[in-house]
Amino acid sequence: MITPSESLQNRSWFKLICGASFHHLPSVQNLTLIYTLAGADCIDLAADPANVRAAVQGIEMALEHDPRITRPWLMVSFNDGEDPHFRKAQLSQLGCPADCPQPCLAVCPPHAIAPGGGAAIRIEDPLCYGCGRCQPVCPHERLEMWSYQVQVQEVMPELMQTGIQAIEIHTRVGRLAEFTSLWSQLQTWIPDLEAISISFNDHPYLQDYLKSLVACLQPFPRHLIWQADGRPMSGDIGAGTTQKTLHLAKKVLAMHLPGHVQLAGGTNQATIPLVGSDLEIAGVAYGSFARQLVAAAVENGALIESSEALQLAWRQASQLVGQVKSRSSPAQPVQLPA
Repeated sequence: MITPSESLQNRSWFKLICGASFHHLPSVQNLTLIYTLAGADCIDLAADPANVRAAVQGIEMALEHDPRITRPWLMVSFNDGEDPHFRKAQLSQLGCPADCPQPCLAVCPPHAIAPGGGAAIRIEDPLCYGCGRCQPVCPHERLEMWSYQVQVQEVMPELMQTGIQAIEIHTRVGRLAEFTSLWSQLQTWIPDLEAISISFNDHPYLQDYLKSLVACLQPFPRHLIWQADGRPMSGDIGAGTTQKTLHLAKKVLAMHLPGHVQLAGGTNQATIPLVGSDLEIAGVAYGSFARQLVAAAVENGALIESSEALQLAWRQASQLVGQVKSRSSPAQPVQLPA
């Protein structure tokens, strides 16, 4: 079987994004089970040892079904400052008015917002991954988003013990000092990791910023992935959301940075058909679309005991993974100058 490293080289890298703020352990386990069986190269998780353990269990279940499959890398996400991937929705102390039509219930992709009795709602914190779609539709402006930053020293020792192979850093233009500080905290573990991914959005001064990051990367990771995060957490909205990541990836490829360029943010079933054969990306990361694709099975608490549900989810996931795997052809990542 092809290893994750080989997938990066062959332009057939598939990453499943569970969500940097997604902490629903049964769903993490089921998502990992399904997409490991389907051939995913990497599972991207919240930097929480419990999440990683749930993913490990999902991988072990997949291997029990098919010992021939490749074990995907487990990646955890950190942020060097405020970032929409690291936030949760919360209801203000005022609560819901008695006459509220509660439009938030319909727009929440993971169903983290549920009726709480009467006119009230309740937010299932582990299910919320911070997409923010609930906030603008609240007619009374009672929904808020609270942000947080993962503390490296508190979680990394245990994360390494639980078996992660990769780290992702979410950054943005103008945060070089913050990135450098975070990198210095991670330096101890970099040599033991298979890959480092750096996730970012578009910006007029992006090229200067990314090149300044390259100078900070000591020690240099075994595999460096530039995640072009076009339109974050939007792939389940519609096919058109993928355009921004394609535009951003083309821009980053023209910078000739060392490492691999990977799509994310708005990716869905339309992404690979729009990529074509000329765009030298290493692969694609799928988040909200990939999760919604198998949502019915993921919400089945005893998925491992339901062969029919698992087979259906596997077929659905395999079609998405297969789009990326069909691109398999050698691609040479840009190397650091000697």
